[in-house]
Amino acid sequence: MRNSRDYVMFLLDSLKDEKIGRFMLPDTLGILNPDETYEYCKMIKEKYPELKFDFHAHNDYDLGTANVFSAIKAGITGIHTTVNGLGERAGNVPLSSVIGVIKDHLKCDMNINESKLSLVSKMVESFSGIRIPPNKPLIGDSVFTQTCGVHADGDQKDQLYFNDLLPERFGRKRIYALGKTSGKANIKQNLKELGIDLDEKSMKKITKRVIELGDKKETVTQEDLPYIISDVLRSKYIDEKIQIKNYSLSTSNGLKPVATLKIKIRNTEYEETANGDGQYDAFVKALRKIYEKRNKTFPKLSDYSVSIPPGGKTDALVQTVITWNTGNGKEFRTRGLDSDQTVAAIKATLKMLNIVENNKF
Repeated sequence: MRNSRDYVMFLLDSLKDEKIGRFMLPDTLGILNPDETYEYCKMIKEKYPELKFDFHAHNDYDLGTANVFSAIKAGITGIHTTVNGLGERAGNVPLSSVIGVIKDHLKCDMNINESKLSLVSKMVESFSGIRIPPNKPLIGDSVFTQTCGVHADGDQKDQLYFNDLLPERFGRKRIYALGKTSGKANIKQNLKELGIDLDEKSMKKITKRVIELGDKKETVTQEDLPYIISDVLRSKYIDEKIQIKNYSLSTSNGLKPVATLKIKIRNTEYEETANGDGQYDAFVKALRKIYEKRNKTFPKLSDYSVSIPPGGKTDALVQTVITWNTGNGKEFRTRGLDSDQTVAAIKATLKMLNIVENNKF
């Protein structure tokens, strides 16, 4: 259409009387902009009003969703899209973004169960091995996370900053991030979910500590709050009923890694040894043996993420974030920070054990 509109019209003139159900108008290079998309699609629809057209958008200029918006405004009735925006190069236009735009901005009805969108996206992420960016609209982990305290404050004041993109609509939940910009309102929201109520003086101390951690670029999670409270206020919101007394990790060429572990649970000490596919795997298997002796359920590890600061050297701090599934439909995350990746994971695991032991989940 950019270089030879006559050729496109020639093709359509030659095919319009054939038994073709739908014609696809593809932007397979992802080079169109919204103005061009509207102009081209409008021209074709006006010349061939009896034909049905689909629009196929790619996202090379990050204009896929905007082009879909323009195509539908021009009268196109079919849109090609993919879950998580998978496709060649920058991918096709993402299904999640298309759903939001079509329903909220173009007021079109769709036979789509929006509440399953996040579940489908996570399933495709798992099978494809391509991670969803945290800031991916509607489906990213961070898109329903309020970071700035003013937004959390607005939510407390009768949904002052309401918009149509409610997380529950897409099977998600609003999260209030904890960090240097979170403020007291974010912390209050997280404490409320944990069933903890603090006086004004204590809140100021906790807020100060969370901001300090945020300034160090550490990720503060909801599950960290009881530990922060315990540390700052020297209270007993989280009673460390489980302590790791000793552990030994070994790895040898040609042999499976081995972990020997001694932990104290309440007033009883347990010791076990296990091998595994890695040092942390061996450590967890030793823990599982102890929990089997206690006839206790050990939460399932559902996600394991490791990160270091950009440009980090071999001695850089490693942050390990582990997502646990308790088996009753609930998930929670714990974080460990250390210069050794395995030790960081062990710290995150110890937090999990105490959270579960204290019946916080």
